Amino acid sequence: MCGRYAITLPPDTYREFYGYSEQPNFPARYNVAPTQPVPIVLEDRGERRFMLVRWGFLPSWVKDPKDFPLVINARGETLETKPTFRNALKRRRCIFLADGFYEWRREGREKTPFLIRPRDRRPMPLAGLWETYSSPDGAEIDTAAIVTTDANGTLSAVHDRMPVILSPDDIGAWLDVRDERADVMRLVRPCPDEWLDMVPVSSRVNKVENDDPGLLEPLSKPEPAPVKATKPKAKKPLSSDEDEQGSLF
Repeated sequence: MCGRYAITLPPDTYREFYGYSEQPNFPARYNVAPTQPVPIVLEDRGERRFMLVRWGFLPSWVKDPKDFPLVINARGETLETKPTFRNALKRRRCIFLADGFYEWRREGREKTPFLIRPRDRRPMPLAGLWETYSSPDGAEIDTAAIVTTDANGTLSAVHDRMPVILSPDDIGAWLDVRDERADVMRLVRPCPDEWLDMVPVSSRVNKVENDDPGLLEPLSKPEPAPVKATKPKAKKPLSSDEDEQGSLF
């Protein structure tokens, strides 16, 4: 699962890395959370574009968003079979702009946060799907979800899932939606362990209102934060991964 991430590199670094023509100027964000506006890159008729979307995927066929779960992650194993993702996989693939993400290790009622970043500190291309949702009153909202897969060896010490992280050589294939029969599922896989660093960070990241460079500072030892006791509620999962970590958000 991926439920929080960071966008801290300069905008020009992302623009040069992905090759879109727009020149957006956006501030560094150290604790991006679901439902917030987030930047993605997509491809339209062979040209790469920058776009802001809501992090929380809504398929076009949803009648009432209030009755639909907040889909922040899309399980790679179900992209071709779930009606929620099937059309977007063929026609609306994207990449989330990011250079790190957070994951939590569970031990009983404690959750310990870790920061995962590329060792080379370059942009981290997170594979995603996007969709434009039109409400009955005609309003439109662009939405997106991060594609996830099994954890690699590095992440497996913390969690059994991770976002799909693309290599620079695979970015073009993932974004190119001109051929709906292209085999992009070969890209939905764990990245090599040697791509990533993972360090424990402050439990301050658990609160979305904390959004500052201090969240990236590694700790000498993990800092678990106990989970507050809550009464179970009968409701739909907050992410398509159906992971209880959604309760953090």
